[in-house]
Amino acid sequence: MPEVVCIIPARYQSSRFEGKPLADVCGKPMIQHVYEKASGLETVSYVAVATDDERIFDTVTGFGGNAIMTSDHHRSGTDRIAEAVETLDLVDSDIVVNIQGDQPLFVPSQIDEVVKPLLGDPSIDFCTLIYRIRRDEEIYHPNAVKVVFDKDHYALYFSRATIPFERAGKGEIPYYKHHGIYSYRKAFLMAFSRLEEGCLERIEALEQLRALEYGYRIKVVETMHDSVEVDTPEELERVKKIIREGNTVS
Repeated sequence: MPEVVCIIPARYQSSRFEGKPLADVCGKPMIQHVYEKASGLETVSYVAVATDDERIFDTVTGFGGNAIMTSDHHRSGTDRIAEAVETLDLVDSDIVVNIQGDQPLFVPSQIDEVVKPLLGDPSIDFCTLIYRIRRDEEIYHPNAVKVVFDKDHYALYFSRATIPFERAGKGEIPYYKHHGIYSYRKAFLMAFSRLEEGCLERIEALEQLRALEYGYRIKVVETMHDSVEVDTPEELERVKKIIREGNTVS
């Protein structure tokens, strides 16, 4: 049975929200909310934060978590995770889960959802979650990354644009957004991190497009749980409100 580890990439610098992982969320830094949720499953044998910033490193170790220092030159969170994984004693078939450090409301069972295809089928190397959009504004907002997929639930494309485009203007079209939780086999992760940046990846600023451009397949699993990616201080306030009121994401 493959081992499952969870790595949370976190950086301090951000053009939209500097210091985001350390932002206070109802008495705890945001990164601690994510770490504690990821640590609550029997499926996961090890959890760590991968960061290039000593402030984040010290915060994580301060609340008793595992932290791994990485380079500050990575193109993406996945590349940062690849460096962190090289320090761990994993075999090629083991599974690495990437939980975004800016999703303090994710549901821990989503880790089980994203690793299930890899546990059940050794030919699958890369999987991610998707969610059917309920809020109309997300259909058009570039921060909500849309995805289209084939009949076997393999991704065809991810975009910040609205896809698919409804030419006829008739009926209700199901739109799906990408939920930023990934799972990969270690061997795939290391190969992926060595690839040159893709043209579409650069245009859309979406790292998963690198995999598609180089001919890899990405299995997508629909989750029934939405989340809030905290990209701005306004979204942080929304998260705080949801936690204080004990509500689910809507």
